[in-house]
Amino acid sequence: MDLQGYFNRIGFTGPYNKLDLDTLRTIHKLHVMTIPFENLSIHCGEKNTMDLNIIYDKLVKSNRGGWCCENNLLFSWVLKEMGYKYTTLGSRVFNKFQNDFYHVDSHLINMVEIDGKPYITDVSYGVSCQLWYPLEMISGKDQPQPPGVFRLLNNGKTWVLEKTSRKQVVKDKAYASLIDKCLTNIMYDFPLTPRDKEHFVETLDCLQTSPDSKFVLKSICSLQMPNGFRALIGWTYSEITYKPEEDSDMVDMKEIPDCEIEAVLKEKFNVVLVNKFTPKNNKANY
Repeated sequence: MDLQGYFNRIGFTGPYNKLDLDTLRTIHKLHVMTIPFENLSIHCGEKNTMDLNIIYDKLVKSNRGGWCCENNLLFSWVLKEMGYKYTTLGSRVFNKFQNDFYHVDSHLINMVEIDGKPYITDVSYGVSCQLWYPLEMISGKDQPQPPGVFRLLNNGKTWVLEKTSRKQVVKDKAYASLIDKCLTNIMYDFPLTPRDKEHFVETLDCLQTSPDSKFVLKSICSLQMPNGFRALIGWTYSEITYKPEEDSDMVDMKEIPDCEIEAVLKEKFNVVLVNKFTPKNNKANY
């Protein structure tokens, strides 16, 4: 594992001898713009792992993406190698259909301290709720970023992250039913209890094998772009263009036939799969 190899992968060319917020913001943004959030391994007959060497080979050497336990675990290694003071945390993702948080930690994030101030980094939530930059841990403060306004809330025991989006305008009205009409959504909650990677192993196994897991029900690949993001969920390809000056986002969606899936992954996400990929999308759980 080589830090320069990671920097080459994300296109970072600046100095990193200063462990400041500007450098952290830069590598955070470059990561989400270069390494996709995706769970395609599950739908290729492969198994995701918490082995950092395997994750490095997959995300850095093989130009793949990964889900949170891969992207954010790799990012924690980057933080360590660079010399940042950080703590790995576990969070519970909010399920709006059940109106409750997942019963155990299923999402790995990192807290970084710079000049005595703590920040949350998360390079692997994906799609419309992906952070581009670290969030300062100040309760109730609106922190605008290109995807929308993020907000951390502290109830005394745990922190809660929520996001307020802009109105989404769908080009093809046939897809309007897939759009979330609620503009403010809870993302996850977390205490400040330090966690190691072993804390996530059992849940990780469940999320890639349980028939009720959204990662089993859907194949997902998303990547942030300078003016929005793109995603392939099952056979549905989306390009979302942020238009903050109009307080809206433009959503362009279309179906991709099986014969074009591999080409779309290569052209739009720079992802080439080795094993046979079977797209999946249970739209009842969109």
